[in-house]
Amino acid sequence: MNPDSALGEAARGFSFELREADGRLELRAPHHPRYGAVYADWASPEVRRRVAGGRRQLLARAVGLHKNPAPRVLDATAGLGRDGYVLAALGARVTLLERHPMVAALLRDALRRAAGEPAAAHIEVCEGQARDFFGRGNWDAIYLDPMYPDEGKAALAKKELQFLRELTGGDPDADALLEPALAAGPRRVVVKRPLKAPWLARRKPDLELKGTQARFDVYVPAPTIPR
Repeated sequence: MNPDSALGEAARGFSFELREADGRLELRAPHHPRYGAVYADWASPEVRRRVAGGRRQLLARAVGLHKNPAPRVLDATAGLGRDGYVLAALGARVTLLERHPMVAALLRDALRRAAGEPAAAHIEVCEGQARDFFGRGNWDAIYLDPMYPDEGKAALAKKELQFLRELTGGDPDADALLEPALAAGPRRVVVKRPLKAPWLARRKPDLELKGTQARFDVYVPAPTIPR
């Protein structure tokens, strides 16, 4: 994209635009004039702290980093890419997949800014539908972190989540992703969920790893028996 230009989109009555500022690509919402910009930040103290947490943390264990030093991971609902970056910094080879073009643009910009970091060499960014990518790679893990519906029971969601939900419409088709992901034949499918959220597609996982705010549901597909 031309650095001097802006990419705008009207989504469900909301207005959004991408602009270059301070050497990075930012998502802005003119209908939220008091809000600042949202961008993919892989150099934040929070991300650095998570990388320092190593391979025994729940996310890394869920995708199998404690067993495989360099798993091939498809982050099929990448969002702003923080989980994927942490996995790459810990040794995984990560494909960040995002279906919305404006969010995918934020990811590509974050990867550009991360050039020179060891993790960047382990990351690729793709744009498209998750179902189209499940069978394209010999994945060790497929990672799903769909947006959980806003049921209005909590305070206003933090800015970036509200932006993404308004921009993309959320992930109403999230339940329909689990079976195709399992059928693609990865060693495991990992689903990140709020602690009290139901299982994706109401299917019980083989393993649950619970933290203080979220849990990771791990599904281990049955091995395919060759005919």
